[in-house]
Amino acid sequence: MKKLYFTLMSLSLVLGGCSSVFDKQVEWEVVEPQEYPVLSAIGYAPIKGQRGDTDSTKMLMAIKASKLDAYRELTEQVYGQKVDGSQTLSNFLLSDERLSSSVQGVIRGARVIKSYPVGEDLYATELELDFKRVYDIYLSTARPKRVKDVHYY
Repeated sequence: MKKLYFTLMSLSLVLGGCSSVFDKQVEWEVVEPQEYPVLSAIGYAPIKGQRGDTDSTKMLMAIKASKLDAYRELTEQVYGQKVDGSQTLSNFLLSDERLSSSVQGVIRGARVIKSYPVGEDLYATELELDFKRVYDIYLSTARPKRVKDVHYY
């Protein structure tokens, strides 16, 4: 019985080792999400505080700054916000406290919905990020796939 078992095990190892000799064709298919979220963000910037010689220049700078602020807000929603903090004790008394935050990421496919003045000294820009559009951009560059079928020859 042991001899038969040993023979069968040896045969299965030999045949299993030969399976890598066969050629195979792998068929791939793209995996698409069932639904896509749409994110929105609003950025603000003061007009009078901008650098520039004329009111027109200051307004253009505020438009750009409000757009960047809206992109920052979208980046926070997509990637999150990193918060760092530290405290210093001296003789068991809090002597220094520091808190900082940062955002980092790449936003592709966002579009400006509206850009408009708010009151006398503020400019606002509304952005929208449709993840269906982001997914289409991703497909055109990354070509994600999963195994659909494997054919052995």
